[in-house]
Amino acid sequence: MPGARAKTAPRDRARPAHTEPLVTPTPRKASLLPPPGTPLIYDPATDRLREACAVFGILGTTDAAAHAALGLHALQHRGQEATGIVSHDGDRFNAHRDQGHVGDVFSSPAVMDRLVGDAAIGHNRYSTTGESNPRNVQPLFADLDLGGVAVAHNGNLTNALTLRDELIRKGAIFQSTTDTEVILHLMAHAKGRMVDRLVEALLQVVGAYSLVLLTRQKLVGVRDPYGVRPLVLGRRGDAHILASESCAFDIIGAELVRDIEPGEMVVITREGIESFRPFRPVQPRPCLFEYVYFARPDSIMAGRSIHETRKAIGRELAREAPADADIVVPVPDSGVPAALGFAEGAGLPFDLGIIRNHYVGRTFIEPTNEIRHLGVRLKHNGNRAVLAGKRVVLIDDSIVRGTTSVKIVQMVREAGAREVHMRVASPPIRHPCFYGIDTPTQAELLASRMGEEGMASYIDADSLAFVSLDGLYRALGEPGRDPNNPRYLDHYFTGEYPIPLVDEEGGNRARQLTLLREAG
Repeated sequence: MPGARAKTAPRDRARPAHTEPLVTPTPRKASLLPPPGTPLIYDPATDRLREACAVFGILGTTDAAAHAALGLHALQHRGQEATGIVSHDGDRFNAHRDQGHVGDVFSSPAVMDRLVGDAAIGHNRYSTTGESNPRNVQPLFADLDLGGVAVAHNGNLTNALTLRDELIRKGAIFQSTTDTEVILHLMAHAKGRMVDRLVEALLQVVGAYSLVLLTRQKLVGVRDPYGVRPLVLGRRGDAHILASESCAFDIIGAELVRDIEPGEMVVITREGIESFRPFRPVQPRPCLFEYVYFARPDSIMAGRSIHETRKAIGRELAREAPADADIVVPVPDSGVPAALGFAEGAGLPFDLGIIRNHYVGRTFIEPTNEIRHLGVRLKHNGNRAVLAGKRVVLIDDSIVRGTTSVKIVQMVREAGAREVHMRVASPPIRHPCFYGIDTPTQAELLASRMGEEGMASYIDADSLAFVSLDGLYRALGEPGRDPNNPRYLDHYFTGEYPIPLVDEEGGNRARQLTLLREAG
């Protein structure tokens, strides 16, 4: 196994039978509980790129599942379609998974009373439109020959179909087509202790992943060598915690210890923590969109406040693309920090010219053109008292297809704005993602079809400008983007894909989407 390890983790002992909510035990290399669908999705109702996964794990406290539920609640923004928790009580695994928000799925005392134990992992999911399926809710559980293992995964493997085909030829039986099940099958085919099997499995995969894994004795967290998706370590008393973002620690009174580093695996037992570096080191490339949009503003990522970073992007945007205007208005909620920074940098007043209704459920908005048109009105309304007669600078985090921008600009004009100048806190999105964001096709991305003048005309803005890629890097503390050694994953803007697109290059993309629809 390449790479150095700090220590050798103790061997997993045999595991007693698990509880009824989990799948029936299966022999090694047999079928496993099916995993969820596409890790990240594009929501056409809101014209946003959507984060679809949150992971959480805790070991070393009573009522671990209750702590996990609170942590998942804080991570609700990363996935609202379904949620699940698997706990371990020292004797058996217990699980509850269902569609819905965390507060609904885990509101019943009877449910929480069944999730006993001092260790638990959890997951939030945001499924593709129309493809919700209860059997696809994580964490996944498999009964391997060494005992049970539960996995929650945030990311996307770019060689999942290639590996799947190889595993099928070896006799594996798949119940779904998604990448998390591939990891479990690779572990089932591997040898050695559970942690060594996980390493062997991950050495075969290509792509982006941050995952937590629970065995009878261990909580494991691992981040891919590029560090595409975030994963952080926290502590509360004697308990150690893993989560997608640090905001999950605040809600349970835990403290942020540090980020899990790219390519690092941490193994947590009731005796302490061990750190492993089993993968070949590469230049880390964390996803830029975590800073622009995905992460919650009150999270800390790589030592940087997300809120302050977005304000810095807004200040850079004001420096690069000033507007002759009276007022700065954010497109809520994600545009607020950048709008604060823009207002500060431009010396203009900030106000809430658009009010968001936070109580519109996603299931209310069906994916038809007519309802998409109404969907923006359901979620946003122009504040006439603020906008009437004003020259307005609208600040948004991104433009994807542009359909929402069209409606927002129209709404602001109908509320009486004299001029509408759109400023965007990310560069134009011209290229699709294969690392966990289910973006529209390149032809559907507005910036891939027209320049800024054409886009301004399309959304009916008096002017339109984006922060430059160098400006975005400067807001993150870099002197600019080094084209020979870029610090972040920025393929949305550049078309550069540093992690090989194995399945895409092999022509498996269309087949993958078809299989996902069938699995749904």
